[in-house]
Amino acid sequence: MKLGPHLHRLGNDLVACYLVDTDEGITLVDAGLPGHWHDLQRELQALGRSVDDIRGLVLTHGDSDHLGFAERLRSAHGVPVFVHAADAARARTGEKPKVSTGPMRLGPTVGFFAYSLRKNGLRTRHVGEVTEIADGDVLDLPGSPVIVGMPGHSPGSVAVHVPVADAVFVGDALTTRHVLTGRRGPQPAPFTDDPAEALASLDRIAELPASWVLPGHGTPWRTSPAEVAAAVRSASTG
Repeated sequence: MKLGPHLHRLGNDLVACYLVDTDEGITLVDAGLPGHWHDLQRELQALGRSVDDIRGLVLTHGDSDHLGFAERLRSAHGVPVFVHAADAARARTGEKPKVSTGPMRLGPTVGFFAYSLRKNGLRTRHVGEVTEIADGDVLDLPGSPVIVGMPGHSPGSVAVHVPVADAVFVGDALTTRHVLTGRRGPQPAPFTDDPAEALASLDRIAELPASWVLPGHGTPWRTSPAEVAAAVRSASTG
């Protein structure tokens, strides 16, 4: 799904990942669920591209519903996978602390897990080898992605700022559709390691120049990062 020049989304409001298309090649942000591999192939075909045009995959964090097809891309096609050093072990092994899910409603929760099953979410492979990145890094990939540390959801959670796409990819630093309650609009994401730290990290994106804020779960939000950050803080107290 094309969102704008250079900018495409794979998946839907339940689970999404993103593609940045430039003359120098393609950068992916997150890898959704394993079944999104087929969405990727369709989007590449529509662009007249192939997997060979993908230069790198940047993970916003190491949770399984963002790893999706990452290992397939790496092992079968040699595409490097980038993740913050603090989440490298999580991406390689799946080890993570147990956290409170918070509020839940039956319908949305069942819908989320049913979608994950349809997209082979139980067959996610961890990433055999990763390239570790850090806050402030500018990656030598199409679009020159800038890494912005956003600890809270996980220790190595990051936002990825890609100026050529006029976008900030935020992973689960926030959500615009709570997958367990169905509530829509900018708000804190569930399954967060440290909710207070996640709220504090919103300051890291507030001053970034972008017109798109793109979460791993929920509707792409077309407004400034500062407005989204404020809306998430407001929702956290509501």
